[in-house]
Parts: sequence; structure tokens; C-alpha cells
Amino acid sequence: MTLNASAPVDKSKRTSEDFAALSQHFHTVNSDVLAFQEVDSVQAIQNVVGSAYQIVLSDRAQPAHEQHQFKDLNQYTGFAVRNTVPFSDPADVDLYGKSHHKLRFAAYIVLYPDSPQPVHTLSVHLKAGCSGKFRANQTSCQTLLTQGKALNAWIKQREANQQAYVILGDFNHNLAYRGDWLWQTMTQGTLIEPTLVSRQTPATCKVRSRQQPNQLHQFRSLIDHIIISPTLKASATKQVNFESQDVLRYALSDHCPLRSELQW
Repeated sequence: MTLNASAPVDKSKRTSEDFAALSQHFHTVNSDVLAFQEVDSVQAIQNVVGSAYQIVLSDRAQPAHEQHQFKDLNQYTGFAVRNTVPFSDPADVDLYGKSHHKLRFAAYIVLYPDSPQPVHTLSVHLKAGCSGKFRANQTSCQTLLTQGKALNAWIKQREANQQAYVILGDFNHNLAYRGDWLWQTMTQGTLIEPTLVSRQTPATCKVRSRQQPNQLHQFRSLIDHIIISPTLKASATKQVNFESQDVLRYALSDHCPLRSELQW
């Protein structure tokens, strides 16, 4: 499952009631693994998922990467993994590579690392501002292109090593659009094209309108996605919507969780 908290859930203006509402929604989904985005601290996400999950916060939050951090609020990627699920924690993937940038790393874990088929898993939050057509004169599109090429290289490395993989999170882009340039960038030259399991998933999420906070807004297409290697199978991929009254009553998220069941 992937969840974008929309405002860093540590230093945001969320109340204890807001956290309780987020927690209740999370536990109704009952996922073994949560890929999250826009979280400022381990304690914040632990308040949502509870003690039955281990938290892996992006390496970008570590002192060694201070040059990649903002001085006040930060929006980190990461994972919450149920305590019964074994995993390892390799170094994150810097999808941009330039010094002193403040873009999010792809958080990286390997699920069931000692099994016959470990699953290499990334939680991503890509550059906003280029959700559709590529525009060469837009910095956001050039940045997203760089991130797409980095993901392409990572996928090819998994193929070369014969490793199963999952990439999920907030791509800030409609990958399901026919002939989409970012999807082509990410999958170019792969031996077998990955599966975009969210390709046919309808956008049903309703969130609080930014212009009219007492009204609901529904997006027309997904920008949160789940990508899997051809060796994996996925089913029941859907957005798990918040109740409309909860959206208006609590500070939840401007994204609804995207959930899928994987088999291998």
C-alpha cells in the first residue's frame, strides 16, 4: 500500500484526533507493507501505524545527508513493515544525483531477503509540476526526466541480477496515459516491460478542496502508482477512499491510499 500524507505528519497542524482518524483508516486496510511519502519523523508515522510495524525512514533524514535537508519541514519517503515480515534495508537510491539538492530519495528495502525470491522495493516521491506532456523548457519536466532515467537504470540492474522488484508511491504524473513519455523513459530497453498494476485503476479519491475547504474535490486520474516486475502478480488494486465526512472533519491527506495484493 502507498500513502502520501500530504503535509509532513510531524510538524503539521494535525491534532490527536487527526492522527487517530489516519490510524483508524490505515488499520481498516490491514496492509503488511506501507510505502509512505511526506513524513517528517519516525515518531509521526509510528503514531499512525502503531507498534506492530517497523519504520524505515529515508536515508535522506540522516545527518550524513544534511545538505539534502530543509532547515524546517522535510518530506521523507519510507516504509512501515509489519513486524512479522522479514526485510533488509540497503542504501536508498538518490534519483537526482546532484550535490545539495533537496529532492526525495527513493527509500529502498528488500522484502523476504532470505527467501528463494526476495522482492526489491522502492518508495518514491517524484518531482511535481510535470503531470502530463513533456515540456523541455520546464525545469520540473527536466528534473522528472532525470528521475525517470535513474529508475530505468535501477530496473535494468534488477533485471541483470534476476531480482523481483516493486516501485510504488507518488509519481506526480499520470503514467497510465497512452504513450506516456515518463513510462517510456522508465521502461526503455528493459528485457520485459514492467507491469503498471494501477493502469486500469479508477481515480475515485475525494479530498478537501484547496480553494474551497468546505467542499470536496475529485481528481480525474491517478498520480500514485504501483509498478511490479513481470515475475510478480497483483490483484485487487484500488484506491481506499476516506469517508467524505472524515475528509471535511479531519486533516487527513490530499491522496487516498493505493492498495494492491501481490503474489509470487
